[in-house]
Amino acid sequence: MRREILVVGYGSLLSGYGLLAERRGGASRLVARDVHPVSIRNARRGLAKPSSHGGYLAMDIEPVDRSLPITASTAADNHDGVIGGLLLTFDREHAPTIARREDYKADAFERLIGLADRAGKALGEYLMEIAGGRNFDLLAYRTALRTALDYTSPGYIFHPIEIDDGRIAIIAIGSGFEGSGDPGIVSRRRQFGMDRLLSLEESVRLEIPGFDRAGQIGYYAECILGGLHGLEVGDLAPRFDPDARWARELAAHLGPISLGERDRFIQATSLDAARYAERFSLLSRRTPSLTAMLGLAGVV
Repeated sequence: MRREILVVGYGSLLSGYGLLAERRGGASRLVARDVHPVSIRNARRGLAKPSSHGGYLAMDIEPVDRSLPITASTAADNHDGVIGGLLLTFDREHAPTIARREDYKADAFERLIGLADRAGKALGEYLMEIAGGRNFDLLAYRTALRTALDYTSPGYIFHPIEIDDGRIAIIAIGSGFEGSGDPGIVSRRRQFGMDRLLSLEESVRLEIPGFDRAGQIGYYAECILGGLHGLEVGDLAPRFDPDARWARELAAHLGPISLGERDRFIQATSLDAARYAERFSLLSRRTPSLTAMLGLAGVV
């Protein structure tokens, strides 16, 4: 059996604060065995999937060209359109926590890993065979996975993502607005009418019953914190009005949680200071807008 699970994170998994689930008091805390920065290609991300952890929207990711898969590169990538992510290596014992964090039944995730084991493949390889056989069509893939596993989630569904070094990880993509893979299971995006990805500014204008504005701001801050490690998060802060209420709230949240973020990140990824410096110190992608936001928050 494969003793590790490779996960590409692109939302709250971009920061030590998010990985350790500090905002939620450590619930769904994750500690990876290793980490590498990656550039995610053929993808856009935004808020769309109603969170299972509160009354706000979580990050989702979609392919730009739906006829092609989302991929990732461990090499520094300066091409336009790439977004920053992390390739996280988890010990297999973390499978239940990974599943619960992504709004996926833990026992179903264990059964999915078991299917890959019996096929003699790593989890990502097993899922890639299913996705490739459906020409990477998201709904067709989810339908095939539902048939194989007798389960689908209304929240996130694990998809394969190929890394340029030949490894295949998994990435959590929201059970789509177009369908969960099972006509009897309504995805949360469909349930809440989330037919597109939203910016933070757009999300706080929504009239969602029970909407937790503070939770939304706090969640978004977890994602933006990835920029402190040099990850490309400029797409999450393409522009902002410093006088806007949401911008001031985000800055007020970012300032305090940025303190100690480097140490939290090192703890959450099992790095030491030398390996952290080697892998992340040369990354310096900060768009003018992100720099301005961090400046507003008092973060150097």
